[in-house]
Amino acid sequence: MTVASFDLYNFIDDGIIPNSKYPVIVYHHVSDREGDAAANFLQHRFAENGWSNAFRWRVYNYHHYHTNTHEVLGVYAGNAMLQLGGPMGEKLHVRVGDVIVLPAGTGHIALSNSDDFAVVGAYPDGMKPDLIKLEDERPENVLHKVDSLPMPQHDPLYGDAAGAMFSSWNKRENR
Repeated sequence: MTVASFDLYNFIDDGIIPNSKYPVIVYHHVSDREGDAAANFLQHRFAENGWSNAFRWRVYNYHHYHTNTHEVLGVYAGNAMLQLGGPMGEKLHVRVGDVIVLPAGTGHIALSNSDDFAVVGAYPDGMKPDLIKLEDERPENVLHKVDSLPMPQHDPLYGDAAGAMFSSWNKRENR
């Protein structure tokens, strides 16, 4: 597999959604596959790099984040307009072949999507994510919790070889 192009997005704590000291990574054109072939490829690739507890579904249509784990989302069908970083965050159009690596604490929501939109999601070391919604009370010490989570041992796409996670996340030890 060749290294896909990628973009990085940095989000700050807005007082409601903590976001992360690490940037969101959006890989583009990861694969030319679509549908089940793409889903199978993504799920296998994530699992072989230590990202498991996979699901196939959509992105919730409400702002939320996870405090206990990072998350990867690979688009295998359709397209969507996601908003990352909370209500004042970045709107991003994603399509088949895009893979989004969300560090713990990063707000995300599907603002709109095609009827067939679907993602494969997974978590490092098979973690089970908590779910914090925008209207929930902000957890005590949330910044410390998300910032103290270790960086995963492997980039979900490239393992420990050439992924953007190592080049971008290793440089960010503080907010």
